Amino acid sequence: GPVFFQDSPMAGTALQIIVGLGNPGPEHRLTRHNAGFWFVDALARAQGAEFRSHSRYHGEIARVKVEGRELTMLKPQTYMNRSGLSVRSLVDYMKAPLSEVLVVHDELDLPPGVARLKLGGGHGGHNGLRDTITHCGADFWRLRLGIGHPGDRDQVIDYVLQRPAAADEEAIVASLGASFDALSVFVLEGSEKAMKRLHTKGSD
Repeated sequence: GPVFFQDSPMAGTALQIIVGLGNPGPEHRLTRHNAGFWFVDALARAQGAEFRSHSRYHGEIARVKVEGRELTMLKPQTYMNRSGLSVRSLVDYMKAPLSEVLVVHDELDLPPGVARLKLGGGHGGHNGLRDTITHCGADFWRLRLGIGHPGDRDQVIDYVLQRPAAADEEAIVASLGASFDALSVFVLEGSEKAMKRLHTKGSD
């Protein structure tokens, strides 16, 4: 029966919600801090799905299918530091366990072009993650899209709110493609295989 498949090493990891973190408004669209929006926008575009505004969730919602699994994608429209309010509203409405939520965000501690998957952990100074943890707890999946670091802590705010240099932007966009592949593996074959796929990319 189905219980057997849940425990089978070939089974995928359950996932219901993908949250892309970013700031609303055209002036933020191309900034590094909006890499999470880039991910969910690209996935929606690939499937001809459209984001629609839902005041109940303080955000925009689109539905996509990944390997036959229907997923609800959310773009909070609250501004980054209030993202948790939006995420919590959707999680509560869908009664989704946090372990079935994937939050996609820009990551200063990884170089552009590198993406990593992890479950739980801290916020690493990321305001969107910080607020999501405040409202929901920390035990959700994260897809960390590397944007690099300006090298000076005092420059971080300016850095994340600027558009990346062309080469970096290209690398980040390329990492979205690798991340889509990993997402397919995640829902089909499980998180361990997905992490292996994403984390060894380019080194094999």
